Amino acid sequence: MSCVYVLKSLKDGKLYIGSTRTTGEERIGIHNRGSVRSTKGRRPFEIVYTEEVKSYTEAKRRELFLKSGKGREELASLIKANRVGTLVVKGDRL
Repeated sequence: MSCVYVLKSLKDGKLYIGSTRTTGEERIGIHNRGSVRSTKGRRPFEIVYTEEVKSYTEAKRRELFLKSGKGREELASLIKANRVGTLVVKGDRL
């Protein structure tokens, strides 16, 4: 299983969209330790969205979509609809 994840910076409120061969929970630790150059200055993060997919290829495809205009709109509505906590979606969304 692979996953697409969205982190929200508690420092500046901006979102970071990524994909991984592991889980979003594992990746947030890597981001919060400062091991990722592109997010190091925006720590700490919280997970606001994760989506499990069957393969890493699908995860990368979904990540690229969520970074597009239509994808950002979809992501905003998914996050807005789930204000209480992390939204976890399992299955094939593509």
